[in-house]
Amino acid sequence: MRLAWIELTDFRCHASLRVVPDPGVNVFVGDNGSGKTSLLEAVGYLAALTSFRRSPDASLVLQGAERTVVRGGFVGTMGETVVEVEIPATGRRRVLLNGKRITGRAAVAATVALVAFLPDDLDLIKRGPVYRREYLDDLATQLWPAAAAEQADYERVLRQRNALLRREGRHADPTTLDVLDERLCGLAGAVLSRRLATADLVAPQIESFYGELGETPARVRFTYAAAGVAELPLGADAAALAAILAPALVAARRGDLERGATSIGPHRDDVDLVLDARDARTRASQGEQRSLALGMRLASYRVIAERRATAPVLLLDDVFSELDPGRSARLVERLPGGQVFVTSARSGEVPLVGKRWRVAAGRVDEW
Repeated sequence: MRLAWIELTDFRCHASLRVVPDPGVNVFVGDNGSGKTSLLEAVGYLAALTSFRRSPDASLVLQGAERTVVRGGFVGTMGETVVEVEIPATGRRRVLLNGKRITGRAAVAATVALVAFLPDDLDLIKRGPVYRREYLDDLATQLWPAAAAEQADYERVLRQRNALLRREGRHADPTTLDVLDERLCGLAGAVLSRRLATADLVAPQIESFYGELGETPARVRFTYAAAGVAELPLGADAAALAAILAPALVAARRGDLERGATSIGPHRDDVDLVLDARDARTRASQGEQRSLALGMRLASYRVIAERRATAPVLLLDDVFSELDPGRSARLVERLPGGQVFVTSARSGEVPLVGKRWRVAAGRVDEW
């Protein structure tokens, strides 16, 4: 899998830009604020249909412009896939896949594979459960594109249930709640099944990469923890998981009515990250946490490559400035052979051989 070309119109600081990257390593060098990360963000948006900066769509539009358009062609085993996204400053976006309008990510995920590592990926380790849930959901979508629709449907029913709880409180109609609970459990079982399968695939790879990137070997435990459920049976399918969640949701109903929110389900789950016997979130050093976060992204890359028989596009945003020389050298040794995009403020700090690009004031030129 590789990005053959990308065109930007009024995206962030790029008024008009077309880049035809090298199939191998591409290093984008420029001062802070020159547009390096914005270019990678645009590449990532075409694959995930969301900003890896967690930015709202409207913020991607160049200030003063009416809309932004991002277009790109990805070439893989199925030929070229053209993704086009038009985002207005106000209103809803339009997404085209090979000229046909789509509404969800599933169709894009079926043909485009991409993994990004960012300086903010320490959030995967240090911050709240939502970051680790999103990590699993994104990887699940790239392994099983149907997971995107399952996640969206679950969120939709969850919003409906929460709206009823907030609006009606203790006076909520039990029959309506029963109907919503049944729907919610069925969708929760599907989401949970994908997450557990994803965690099972990626956990050994995370431990392997951490051992290769870290300074000292450590036992890494990457364990899914479901809210309100003591234990989940290995290999349970979506229906079995839904049956496990159903009584837990019923038992929590009284508390949910009082607080006006749903306390049981995949939206409340987390992942336990342990290095040897230490909680990685609170007791690991920053170097260990960075190696673990990088190991999680490289593990995603390897799992996608193995399961889909195609190497994803890899984005590394300002990574080498955050790594000490030892970790940088070990990362370079383990980088995959596919297409890689790297950004840096200084060309000399990127120990990779590849095509160099100069980025300045929204322009991108060959070095």
